[in-house]
Amino acid sequence: MCELFGISSSKRYTANKYLREFYSHSIRHPHGWGLACASRSCVKIEKESLQASKSNYLKERLSLPICCEIFLAHIRYATIGNVEYRNCHPFCGKDNKGVCWAMIHNGTIFDFPPLNVYIKKQCGDTDSERVFLYFLDRINSAQNKKGTKLSFEEKFDLFDNIVCHMSKDNKLNLLFTDGKYLFAHCNCKNTLHYLEKNGTAILSTTPLDNKNWKPVPFTRLIAFHNGKIIQTGSNHKNEYVESPDDMKLLYSIFANL
Repeated sequence: MCELFGISSSKRYTANKYLREFYSHSIRHPHGWGLACASRSCVKIEKESLQASKSNYLKERLSLPICCEIFLAHIRYATIGNVEYRNCHPFCGKDNKGVCWAMIHNGTIFDFPPLNVYIKKQCGDTDSERVFLYFLDRINSAQNKKGTKLSFEEKFDLFDNIVCHMSKDNKLNLLFTDGKYLFAHCNCKNTLHYLEKNGTAILSTTPLDNKNWKPVPFTRLIAFHNGKIIQTGSNHKNEYVESPDDMKLLYSIFANL
């Protein structure tokens, strides 16, 4: 699978230390890396279909301070989708009110028919990109119906409804942001953790140091703002547990990449 990293901070945060540790895990996740620095006006995406620890570009990038209020970072172990730039995370796009969104995903969607329509619309061939496009379309539909931007509460309720349905029988660990709020969801135990310190929340698939990391609240949507959890969604109880059949399917897909 993949690993996720995210930051929500009340101030511009220099993330190099944690990013270096996170990207060092790429020896086990060699099929691409990505980084998003998000603000309310834009999301800057950088990524390569290359093992992070072998990237000269990333090495140079990390030699200078990387500062922002919201970060997303990803290292990929390909299961569904070829090892190509277009399949690297984060995925990004604007909604119909001009808000920039970015998303990273760790998991597999085994069965969720509403995603099938995006197979012919997406740039790459990952289920993760289809998840992102589905979220974006649902935002657009809700904003068209309302006639204006959704409030935070309306966004949260929409996303809460999506993850409650999409998480059934699927592994749905993801982080996504509009540059102001950082949303997180995890339904596989011990696969997403967070650390709160001095107005900053740092999230990672695995703890990145020996500080007081906690598991992200499980089987429910979480929203962070300015480094703190501000909203917790419904407990849908759709825990994903790996099965031998699921793993056989993933290995067979990966063998054909």
